[in-house]
Amino acid sequence: MNKVLLIGAGGVGSVVAHKCAMVPEVFGEITLASRTKSKCDAIAESVKARTGREIATAQVDADDPAQTVALIRQTGATLVINVALPYQDLAIMDACLEAGVDYLDTANYEPKDVAKFEYSWQWAYQEKFEKAGLSALLGSGFDPGVTNVFTAWALKHHFDEIHTLDIIDVNGGNHGHAFATNFNPEINIREVTAECRHWEDGAFVETAPMSKHQAFTCPEGVGTYEIYRMYHEELESLVKHIPTIKRAQFWMSFSPNYLKHLEVLQNVGMTRIDPVTYNGVEIIPLQFLKAVLPNPGDLGVTTKGRTCIGNVITGLKDGKPKAIYIYNICDHEECFREVGSQAISYTTGVPAMIGAKQMLAGDWKKPGVWNMEQHDPDAFMADLNVHGLPWQFIELTPEQAAGFVVA
Repeated sequence: MNKVLLIGAGGVGSVVAHKCAMVPEVFGEITLASRTKSKCDAIAESVKARTGREIATAQVDADDPAQTVALIRQTGATLVINVALPYQDLAIMDACLEAGVDYLDTANYEPKDVAKFEYSWQWAYQEKFEKAGLSALLGSGFDPGVTNVFTAWALKHHFDEIHTLDIIDVNGGNHGHAFATNFNPEINIREVTAECRHWEDGAFVETAPMSKHQAFTCPEGVGTYEIYRMYHEELESLVKHIPTIKRAQFWMSFSPNYLKHLEVLQNVGMTRIDPVTYNGVEIIPLQFLKAVLPNPGDLGVTTKGRTCIGNVITGLKDGKPKAIYIYNICDHEECFREVGSQAISYTTGVPAMIGAKQMLAGDWKKPGVWNMEQHDPDAFMADLNVHGLPWQFIELTPEQAAGFVVA
């Protein structure tokens, strides 16, 4: 019987707990832990009501590896699923090494005091995990995660060489609030305000945040949205592991309302990540903002609409140009009916469960630190269809691909 420890009781943690509970033949004993045990208890009650399964809960400070090690040993877990904050990745990886268990996360490490997204810190653990005979799977969310697997699947089945990759993430949902972020506000705002980087001709090119944008019409009637180019971590691993890629870009949709509020918050200093003193107490403005914004985990009640996330890929097959679009569409209201979550948490949480399933089955378990595209994609792609994130792909002409014409 597989025993797993899930760390993190936010919106994604709730989805992972529910989806693991729905696969009892793989996930035997599940323990959900967080700094705030009451959040874990509330999720456990929902899991029991929706699936009939009981999961254990615990309190842990994931910044303290010793606490995490003690909890791993107490639960007997052989895999830690980390959906806590990205700042805690290295501390949890250290705990896994000391306790002798495998590791999985959905987002790469970043330091608290610098809005910097890169895999260097975690890739540096390659030798430690390899020598310990342990496996670490990085970025098993949707983007990163599914988008990496989409790319690997396309290379395996449709291309001899991939030349361009455009990952396009559209949230066509409406949560009804004046301003809210769809996942952790602190991480979300740090991402979208960071300098943009895209890969072109063998190097990353830096431009101003969201300085390039265009309209994009999603398939299946999801709608037309303005998408903005920004940096996202999967670009770094994909261009490293698929070296034929000549250009790689990441795009995300934002509404005018979101951008207006974000501009005002930046202008008044509320997105700062350096400490300021207020009434004799040091606070981080962005962390204070997070405390007053709506909790992303509570948005499922009001959010309607669909997400559309996919990859436009071009390259060569048998010496001839080829282009495809592979994508998933996810309905916010259907996600809420199934697990009490909006689609942003759902599209991250389901791949975390599937990645854990691949590791526990042994298919994706090999010593070292690995990104998603380094594993065989077929079983993961099949599981997406089974566990709630069905995908489609369509052939494009080179002209359609160049113009992002997929509908």
